[in-house]
Amino acid sequence: MRILVTGGTGFIGSHTLVELYAAGHETIVVDNLSNSNPVALERVEALVGKKIPFYQLDIRDRESLNQMMEQNHFDACIHFAGLKAVGESVEKPWEYYENNIGGTLTLLDVMRRHGCKNIIFSSSATVYGDPAMIPITEACPKGNCTNPYGKTKSMLEEIMMDMQKADKEWNVVLLRYFNPIGAHPSGTIGENPNGIPNNLMPYITQVAVGKRPELGVFGNDYDTPDGTGVRDYIHVVDLAKGHVAALQAIERKCGCAIYNLGTGQGYTVLQLVKTFEKVNNIKIPYSIKPRRAGDIAICYSNPAKAEKELGWKAERGLEDMCRDSWNWQRNNPEGYGGVES
Repeated sequence: MRILVTGGTGFIGSHTLVELYAAGHETIVVDNLSNSNPVALERVEALVGKKIPFYQLDIRDRESLNQMMEQNHFDACIHFAGLKAVGESVEKPWEYYENNIGGTLTLLDVMRRHGCKNIIFSSSATVYGDPAMIPITEACPKGNCTNPYGKTKSMLEEIMMDMQKADKEWNVVLLRYFNPIGAHPSGTIGENPNGIPNNLMPYITQVAVGKRPELGVFGNDYDTPDGTGVRDYIHVVDLAKGHVAALQAIERKCGCAIYNLGTGQGYTVLQLVKTFEKVNNIKIPYSIKPRRAGDIAICYSNPAKAEKELGWKAERGLEDMCRDSWNWQRNNPEGYGGVES
């Protein structure tokens, strides 16, 4: 298939490109590079041995998007583009709604006007809020999202479901990610956060490489084995392979399909830290901080539906995730080319 990949130079997008080419698909990448680095695409090209067509444009720019679609034919779109920092979304709600929802509305409209009505959407387990059931299945009702970032994911799911309901030519796959960590085993592509990391693993690796003095652990009084929050960490390569598997749902005209992408296994923050220390033989100093508003105690998936319907299952364990994360950071202490993206 010929796939439009929005946000293709980002963390999950770049890894998904590698797996799409491994499966024999072609891609064209669109990214405005506001939170990513073009070096990521160069490194993907080195891994796949092909030049990947790239358009630097913002999906809110209807004219540029329209021109790009007129020049190319696509069978489907995998849509990653969007702002993604939870804390920043609380500080800048208008920017998040305007970028994530406004941009996606423009993308969907341009796609349908060019006869491309197949989309795989990068959603999130945040749509479950404080989940009504653990482990979380796709039948779990959506909860009250505690931040604008999560609300944009939830709203966009509703918008796409409504579009598909009104126009049966659409095929929409909503992939609800749990906690992606790790990096490509080559150590050449990985997570390259702007400034202070928002996510746990890049913070750990930056402490390990000497960029940060210690890790802050938010809360140790949850009702969990060691008091720290439990999350479902998934290797980014497994997550990328989940997108390739999701193309099967598009091919069989799924209508609207929802899948959790997780391992089905929950680990505490301190279990992750100790596993990282063990497999990499590095000490990670940490201190306990107060709980963060909106954080929940336990969140992990039941990914059985994706295995049953797509034949997809996470294959890499927590040790692999920790080893590959450190391999990336050790080889790239300043991220891509020593430039903060």
